[in-house]
Amino acid sequence: MVMMRDSSLEKEKESLAQSLQRRGYLSTDVVKRAFRTVPREEFVLPESRNHAYRDSPLSIGLGQTISAPHMCVIMCEGLKLAEGHRVLEVGAGSGYHAALCAEIVAPQGSPNPGHVYTIEIVKGLIDFARGNLERAGYAERVTLIQGDGGKGLPDEAPFDRILVAAAAPSVPPPLVNQLRPGGVMLIPVGSRGFYQELMMVEKDEESKVTKKRWGGVAFVPLTGEFGY
Repeated sequence: MVMMRDSSLEKEKESLAQSLQRRGYLSTDVVKRAFRTVPREEFVLPESRNHAYRDSPLSIGLGQTISAPHMCVIMCEGLKLAEGHRVLEVGAGSGYHAALCAEIVAPQGSPNPGHVYTIEIVKGLIDFARGNLERAGYAERVTLIQGDGGKGLPDEAPFDRILVAAAAPSVPPPLVNQLRPGGVMLIPVGSRGFYQELMMVEKDEESKVTKKRWGGVAFVPLTGEFGY
């Protein structure tokens, strides 16, 4: 599908990209390219389209939000995503973050494409995310599943990378179990209110797990068996 791009939005995207670079969020070539390639305006509500490149969360309805661009970039950079990775995302939302990941792990024409699996528990968001991914050209690179993301996706495990886009009271054990040796997970952990800490969970080649604190964040709460 060939989409007509809005030149004013393209200018705003480039301005935001440069700002994220100056602030130290956007640093690697692969994430820079993904950020400039994926059209965030296709993943927001029509009334928010002109605000797509503000560096802030935006409502996507049903009490859910699309994360601020800087947070999406922080997570993509922190995960050190690479072509060929199999990625699990918990909390598909509008599909934007999954598309960013797919642009990195499965770029067009890749001889060794990875894949992104994204789980969304809110039924009303499934059609929204699916339509966005199809329109933006990522439907073949992203598998969208409705379900309880805290349980992961055991039939497709193990995963090289796992990102959780909702705050959990603690790190769900099934997600740790589904992380490949040598894998990395980023997950916000903390209270149900809008303050948590982003945790990096690493599993070494001997399957030893370590956790590091990455600073304060604010995400909507994870629901389901391992959520609130």
